[in-house]
Amino acid sequence: MRNPGPVDDVSIGSDVIRLGQFLKFSGLLDSGGDAKAVIADGEVRVNGEREFRRGRQLVDGDLVTFGGRSVRVRP
Repeated sequence: MRNPGPVDDVSIGSDVIRLGQFLKFSGLLDSGGDAKAVIADGEVRVNGEREFRRGRQLVDGDLVTFGGRSVRVRP
């Protein structure tokens, strides 16, 4: 896995969140439709691996990368 560069921490206020929700909540994307499209196209990585499941459960410490930005999930 290559170095993701600067990483922002985003507190989700709970123990888990779905990937599609997190992309919107973190400000990486503006809408659920956008999230669905970029995930389906394989443009989103979770912990360095391409993720194609919008409903993937994210937990504390998971690193989501999209569009040159990396965001870490925090409770």
